[in-house]
Formats: sequence, structure tokens, C-alpha cells
Amino acid sequence: MTRSDRLSPPLPREFAGRAVDHPRAALARRSLLVLLYFGAVSAFSGAVLAVQANGGPIPVSYLVGSPFSSYLIPGLILGIVVGGTQLLAAVVLQRRLPSSLVWTGVAGFGMMVWIFIELAMIRQYSFLQSIYFGLGMVEIILALALLGIAPAIIPPLVEGRMSRRRR
Repeated sequence: MTRSDRLSPPLPREFAGRAVDHPRAALARRSLLVLLYFGAVSAFSGAVLAVQANGGPIPVSYLVGSPFSSYLIPGLILGIVVGGTQLLAAVVLQRRLPSSLVWTGVAGFGMMVWIFIELAMIRQYSFLQSIYFGLGMVEIILALALLGIAPAIIPPLVEGRMSRRRR
């Protein structure tokens, strides 16, 4: 084992260009794809509603005390930043590129930050905010599991081979 082998963490098999052996890893990857595409479609839909209908059913009075007088800028941020990272992460994960789990983490964290800032600015709560915050959390958890950081969810895949240790 060379010094560089010891310094670089092993990647799951799917990122070495081969299919993942473990059924739970394949299920986690498929679930992650569904969640990312759902997050992208939801963010784009919310952005269209915000930009074209100035928030639609959400009253503009919620923006009092925030830096915004309309939903135009928040809608653009929602669509471009949140929806864009969700879509980017889904596409890179679907193509099995090595950076896919990093982008998944960025997308999940971005969703959580969006909800946190939204709550802080409008000071109104909807159960949908909990759902989307949870969506971001689950995306991050699945990415960590696929990286082998959450072995209780998916057994670790070390240097292209599944761990011999069974639970």
C-alpha cells in the first residue's frame, strides 16, 4: 500500500465504474435519485409560482420585515440555487460521476439552509417546511451511507469490495 493509498479514502464500487453489489446500496442510490428529482421539480414549481404569481396563495405580508418586497428574488433563488443544485446532483448521480455524492450533500444542505432562512425571514410555519427540511436531511444521510460513513444503513464498501463483516 502506497502513501497516497493510505491518504485517499476508498470510494464505493459504483464510482469505480462498476455496479454496486449490495442491494441496500442500490436501493439507497435509486431512492436518492427519486428524492433529488422530486426536490428539483418542487423547487422549480415553487419558483414559477413565486415569480409569476408573486407567491400565489402565500400572502406578500409574510415578507414584511424581510429584505424583499415581492417574491421575485426569493423565487429566483429558489429556482436557480435550490432547484439547480437538486437537479445537478440528480443528473451527476444518475451518470455515476465521482463527484455525485458531494453534489448530493451540497443539494441536501442547500435545501436545509433555504428552509432555515425562510423560517427566519417570514416567521410563518407550514408543515411543508418540515417536509423539505427532512428531504434535505435524508439526502445527506443517504449520501453519507453510500460513502460508507453510515454503516448501519449500508454495509461499508471498502476498496471496491464489500466488507466481510455482517450485522
